[in-house]
Amino acid sequence: MSIEGTGIAGVDEVGRGPLAGPVAAAAVILAEPISGLRDSKKLSPKRRLQLAAEIRQKAKSWAVAWATVEEIDRLNILQASLLAMQRAVLALHPAPEQVFVDGRHSPQLPYPVQALVGGDARVPAISAASILAKVARDQEMVRLDRCYPGYGFARHKGYPTAAHREALRQLGPSPIHRRSFQPVRKLFYQQGKTPQGTTQSAA
Repeated sequence: MSIEGTGIAGVDEVGRGPLAGPVAAAAVILAEPISGLRDSKKLSPKRRLQLAAEIRQKAKSWAVAWATVEEIDRLNILQASLLAMQRAVLALHPAPEQVFVDGRHSPQLPYPVQALVGGDARVPAISAASILAKVARDQEMVRLDRCYPGYGFARHKGYPTAAHREALRQLGPSPIHRRSFQPVRKLFYQQGKTPQGTTQSAA
């Protein structure tokens, strides 16, 4: 059964798995049905862009928020994802009456909130949030590719592909790599540095 309503906010995040870059979250309150909404991973990049534009135009309210690489390393990826989701929901105007979050965990919010596993198949607003978050993060990784060339961020968006891992071995971690993630952390130690990037003592 689909859960819909003009007071319902859907929330989703994108970017928990990559080795680099921030995590993005979006929150959406739909004003009317939008045809073709589904989990962003099941859509082509072109279709995601088309739907993202339609969502931004037709939604009652929408917001995209972030948790930085530094926050991911300090808090852990789950808590950073929840922080990004909290920021996205709190940025909605008007505020929602009920919040549905895709997954098993919910951020702390001053509104009724419920986590739904597979929520993107039940709550159109969650599907819309998934699309906005995915488009925003992909665009950010394309921008970061220009800042840190050689890693292929525009192609793999920071996910641990074979090409990305090889670039990490060749170039070492960039400033936007997540030092708390094991493949990146391992390289820092191999280079004689701590996960925070400071040189280890020889003692």
